[in-house]
Amino acid sequence: MALLQIQGIRKSFSGLVALKNVNFEVREGEILGLVGPNGAGKSTLINIISGIYRPDSGKVVFRGREITGLPPHRICRLGITRTFQNVETFPELTALENVLVGALFGKRNGDRSEAMERAEEMLRFVDFPREKFEVKVRNLNVGELKKLQLARALATEPKLLLLDEVTTGLNPKESKDAVKMIRKIRDSGVTILMVEHIMRIIMGVSDRIVVLNYGEKIAEGTPREVASDQRVIESYLGEAYSFEG
Repeated sequence: MALLQIQGIRKSFSGLVALKNVNFEVREGEILGLVGPNGAGKSTLINIISGIYRPDSGKVVFRGREITGLPPHRICRLGITRTFQNVETFPELTALENVLVGALFGKRNGDRSEAMERAEEMLRFVDFPREKFEVKVRNLNVGELKKLQLARALATEPKLLLLDEVTTGLNPKESKDAVKMIRKIRDSGVTILMVEHIMRIIMGVSDRIVVLNYGEKIAEGTPREVASDQRVIESYLGEAYSFEG
């Protein structure tokens, strides 16, 4: 069943077309990868879904309800939340306080004690170091910041999580752990739409993949279907992708 439907989305900036009549759906319970060259329109589309941008035309439908152009806070409370490629935090607040913001923001009439319990639960869920719950965020490393951002997003109790290059800046071990975490989040009942440029990650974790190029969808299917698409090879992969090893 389609949780999210992208219907004919078009967006331009000062005459430059970023997205051209993009159509696809995200099915409930899946991990859908969104890939393409730099400038393909991936982040623009994530910004439209999350309410940061309003499309020039087209619709975004979530759980059967059109949400096109709604402000980010309303979209969040409906059940869509996101992370950013460059982690956004409140650096002078502690890790726990940062996640508490998400727990309170996700509810119209949030109870602080319940929100605090939710914040602690989500930090534990993403394996954030317990001894750093009360450490100011400006003193955390990149890996810890990535976990913090995930915990804060999950604290809003989303149905759909938008991940924008969540493994950027991570070392190989941290990236491997991030893939396990993405699967863990999906298995907890959260559907995932993720943008990622590292092929071994996106091909390994996605149930399906949508490929954008110059703002247009050029392919959609399973990782193996997409990897064998000649248009994808020519415009993005450069050569056939190997699933071995």
